[in-house]
Amino acid sequence: MNTPSLLVLAGDGIGPEVMAEVKRIITWFGDKRDLAFDVSDDLVGGAAYDAHGTPLHDDTMAKAQEVDAVLLGAVGGPAYDDLDFSLKPERGLLRLRKEMDLFANLRPAQCFDALADFSSLKKDIVSGLDIMIVRELTSGSYFGEPRGIFVENGERVGINTQRYTESEIDRVARSAFELARRRNNKVCSMEKANVMESGVLWREVVTAVHAADYPDVELSHMYADNGAMQLVRNPKQFDVIVTDNLFGDILSDCAAMLTGSLGMLPSASLGAPMENGRPKAMYEPVHGSAPDITGQSKANPSACILSFAMALRYSFDQGDEAARLENAVQSVLAKGIRTADLMQADGGKAVSTSEMGDAILAELDASL
Repeated sequence: MNTPSLLVLAGDGIGPEVMAEVKRIITWFGDKRDLAFDVSDDLVGGAAYDAHGTPLHDDTMAKAQEVDAVLLGAVGGPAYDDLDFSLKPERGLLRLRKEMDLFANLRPAQCFDALADFSSLKKDIVSGLDIMIVRELTSGSYFGEPRGIFVENGERVGINTQRYTESEIDRVARSAFELARRRNNKVCSMEKANVMESGVLWREVVTAVHAADYPDVELSHMYADNGAMQLVRNPKQFDVIVTDNLFGDILSDCAAMLTGSLGMLPSASLGAPMENGRPKAMYEPVHGSAPDITGQSKANPSACILSFAMALRYSFDQGDEAARLENAVQSVLAKGIRTADLMQADGGKAVSTSEMGDAILAELDASL
């Protein structure tokens, strides 16, 4: 079999810093676990705009369509705030998601034992938390037409259309049910069927998919506003949550903060299988480009490293190796090794970005 290929798009801000540590991890797996990858690099976001006048060059888009998986760092920064909307760095990210048809966004919210005190909720509520939010990523109100700002009766009107087809709901529901079978076999579907027709259709389609092909998986339904409340009231009641693009954006950020730090959270965006059976895929940390600490060696590389662990699991069927990497990160935290974002107010010395990478690599070595 050919060596699996990865396209690295480090992007802007702290993206290159955290991605440098991911590359060290990738090299380790090639050297120590005979798991080599064909890695190439390119530009996205502000870096692409600076070089090409566009947040994603057509050639880069073509590469992304050809590789087995894309690893992305971060996009954006204040230098690009005044650009036309069509040229902003985030448009490069949205183009990747749309043209690769990455319809299922997987956002884990896992609270590492060593970080339970960092959550704004009580420790007993979040300790041991391990849930997965599956967000539909390529349709809904972020992409529906008509959209825009128009003038009606002498005043401006902003319009975004919430639109879903049966097939779009069907495929993301199947992703959630398949994922639940690999976890605790529970799916909670969230929408607003009480006030939105798109929510009515969402509930009907999810229910039909469940009855036809996944009766072994426990299915429940919940209005999304109640879901937000339940996430901060009793989050451990959930296993897999499946929801639309807009509600998924909100609920996944809410769930992220239960864990105490955005700097620890990875994500995966998956599409349909390619000819080799692997899904179209892009992996990226949840955190942004953090321009306030760019170039200071303060960034936490853990989320980006854990995103690579998700790639091992979901793109390359290397669940054991993914667990090895995840356990290495957990062991580092358990030893009290922290970047600045994870330091408690009462002190300790924060390690640099590369020193956190060193510590994770040392734990990987110890796992052999």
